[in-house]
Amino acid sequence: MTIQWFPGHMTRARRQIEEKLKLIDVAIELLDARLPASSRNPMIGDILGQKPRLVLLNKSDLADPAATERWVEKLAADQVRVLPIDASTGTGVRDILPRAKELMAPKYEAWRKKGMEPRPIRTLIVGIPNVGKSTLINRLAGRAVAATGDRPGVTKGQQWIKFGKEMDLLDTPGILWPKFEDPQVGFRLAATGAIRDEILNSEDVAFFTAKFLCKRYPGVFQERYGIETLPEDLEDPNQVVELLEAIGRRRGAVMSGGKINLAKASDVFLHDLRSGKLGRITLELPGLV
Repeated sequence: MTIQWFPGHMTRARRQIEEKLKLIDVAIELLDARLPASSRNPMIGDILGQKPRLVLLNKSDLADPAATERWVEKLAADQVRVLPIDASTGTGVRDILPRAKELMAPKYEAWRKKGMEPRPIRTLIVGIPNVGKSTLINRLAGRAVAATGDRPGVTKGQQWIKFGKEMDLLDTPGILWPKFEDPQVGFRLAATGAIRDEILNSEDVAFFTAKFLCKRYPGVFQERYGIETLPEDLEDPNQVVELLEAIGRRRGAVMSGGKINLAKASDVFLHDLRSGKLGRITLELPGLV
């Protein structure tokens, strides 16, 4: 199954980024700490080229800390400057400017040799929809300067935002790639809300996610829903559906005649995941994506 989703405003955003890139000193790439590989747009490397880049693993307060540590080690081994943050709570945000300055060191030295005074760092923030760009911008600014929302596609245009005297930031709309050849990438993105719920059936997304959690975080079902018996065979779709139905039964998704509203049960389950009510969960690990 190939999932396709590339709204027109994303095409415009890519073109606008390419046009502004010559003005940029440092690119800030925002990833979701719960799925660093799946939330990394494979087109961004081609778009940014050799531009100095700082990778931020956002929503780290929702991610499994041990998994985040493994991702930091993996990215650092690949010569990537990486910093875990949480824009909602402010975790790690104060370290962004110092890290950007480190990347600016060669340019600072070149300016010094020419007798030029340093100007504010011009940064570009890029990432897929709903990864937290606007929340991060508002956190950096200390005020609401960018629209936020719990749905993808909130930011539709570019804007320059000043942060004191040391950094100017260009905000951009989130850009997804034209299609997902690997359906698991699409399901992971859908599970965290990075793509609109209308793109993939919520029951399919919940089914995929429940299977993953049974393998990696089986205790969440007991802790959140009081469910002790999990599927013995995760390759048996009926057993996974029964697990989702058990969640629905405990969360009031029961229709007349005692039948479970599976769509409602799936929505409840996915909401619990996205809001952190299932605990700190990472949906992929290096080498096991």
